Amino acid sequence: MRGPFLLLLRGLRGRWAGMAACCVLAGCASNAPTPRGEVKGAPTHAAELAQSDANRMATLAMQENLDGLLRLADKLYRRNPGEWRKGAATSREQALEQLRTAVLQRQPWAPLQGRRDIAAMALALAPEFAGDRVAAFIYATADMIVTAHGGKTEFFLLDGMDAQHLYNAARNVETAVWLLAQRRNPQGQPLLLADEIGQQGRNLSFEREFGKIIARLDLLAAFTTEKYRRAAISYVQGIVGGTFLQFLPVR
Repeated sequence: MRGPFLLLLRGLRGRWAGMAACCVLAGCASNAPTPRGEVKGAPTHAAELAQSDANRMATLAMQENLDGLLRLADKLYRRNPGEWRKGAATSREQALEQLRTAVLQRQPWAPLQGRRDIAAMALALAPEFAGDRVAAFIYATADMIVTAHGGKTEFFLLDGMDAQHLYNAARNVETAVWLLAQRRNPQGQPLLLADEIGQQGRNLSFEREFGKIIARLDLLAAFTTEKYRRAAISYVQGIVGGTFLQFLPVR
């Protein structure tokens, strides 16, 4: 009797081991990372023939910064739906499209009363401002960033950038984010509802998006400074190399 019993016990153990292995594999599959898209290159245009690598990087960074600001406008409108209703738009989508057109085509934004750059940012973040604060804030910030890049959104071989202006633009965005969180309107409420930490959960997506914009500006400022520094070093290396690093005749 022991022989059949041992065979049955071994069979059960093998079956349980197989079931356990299946459970482990299923658990690993459930913990597999969720696809989050993939990096994609932009289509090639003939104009890129007049762009250096630095020009192309600055152009892509500008596009990402403007797109990031428009994403923030959408998120701010969702949390502050009363803002887009202050304008002439009949829907949030229409308000976003009007703002996108004004930002990308650098059209004046009437509620800012002709102000541009940091003067427009100051008005958009003034507690007494009564217009659509989301549109005014995003438009003014975009205008300030474009101004820091010499008023351009695309860059070619003859274009140059001021590293200090780019650095200052990053600090301006930091200041604006801080003012947005700290200032209150005449009713004692935040100028705009953005990040939230409370019993319902944490929403720090606004801070992350602003952080990306600041990081791009800082990186471009550092890269611009390094480009000019390396150009000077390369020039000296060329002179030294031309004089001392030559092969000498041996016959």
